[in-house]
This record gives sequence, structure tokens and C-alpha cells, in this order.
Amino acid sequence: MGRTKENKETVVADLKELLKDSQLAIVIDYQGLSVAEITDLRRRLRPIGGSCKIAKNTLMRIAVEGDDNWQPMQEFLKGASALMTVKEDVGGAVKAYKSFQKDKKKTELRGGVMEGRALTKAQVEALADLPSKEQLIGQIAGAINALATKIAVGINEVPSSLARVLQAYAEKEQGDAAS
Repeated sequence: MGRTKENKETVVADLKELLKDSQLAIVIDYQGLSVAEITDLRRRLRPIGGSCKIAKNTLMRIAVEGDDNWQPMQEFLKGASALMTVKEDVGGAVKAYKSFQKDKKKTELRGGVMEGRALTKAQVEALADLPSKEQLIGQIAGAINALATKIAVGINEVPSSLARVLQAYAEKEQGDAAS
């Protein structure tokens, strides 16, 4: 028995809601994966704010129709498609998928969409090399701390330099007075 019209509308609404909060959407070919393997992929994505949804390509096309941000996804919708969405840790989610793909060797990444742009397989995989949000915050904090230290040393050096200049001037005055 096929899906009812109401059921299809619910699936489309769910897909739209899923995409609304996402930064990145990735389309993968899931053909050959068992339910347990798809569950494993979902389990790997969940802690980093990712999800994996399987729906008919037609319903996915309807969900992105008219949405300029996700419209480019249509070029990847062919065959058995699963939609991975990422809300926060884009690099972590791509790493999780690559790890899953390395273990199972059954899926193929077709491409992705981020900020209204279609991304090739290579571009999506390059996102895995980006540092995580926590790493970036640590790097920024370290740079700010180093800058603050340099400013503090510079400010501390001003009185010392001034004191040396005054001392040299006083010694010069005493030398001139003695001559």
C-alpha cells in the first residue's frame, strides 16, 4: 500500500522543518545499507547535531522547491537517496560520515548544499578538515591572550624606559656640572 496524500504532506513538512534549522545538507546513495547500518549512521550523527532522513526523491524535490537556499540539492537527487542534515558541527558530521563510509564501504556521497551553493563530493569532504567550533574558540582565545600579554609587556616597558631616559639625563647633567 502506498503513502496517502496526507502522509506525503507530513513527510514534506518534516523535510522542510529539518532543512530550516540546518547549515549543511548532504545527499548520499544509501543503496545496499541495512536498517541496522542506517541506524548506526544516525547514531554517529546524533551527538554532533546531525541527522539522516530517507525519503523519496520526489518528496525531497517538493520540500526544496522554491527555497533558494536548498534548491541546488535537486541535482543530487537520483536513485536511492538519503538526506543528511547538519545543524552545528559541519566538520564533525562529515568526519562521522567518512568514518561510517570507511567501515561499511556501501554508501557514496553525491554532494551537498551549504548557504545556497551546491558542493561537490570533494568540497564536502574538505569540510571535514576544518577545525571544530571548540578548536576555533580556543585558537581565538589563545591569540587574544597573546595580544593582551604583548600589550601588558609594552605598557609595563614604558615606565621603565622613561626611568632609564631620566636616569641618563640626570647623569649627563651631573657630568656637565662637574666639567
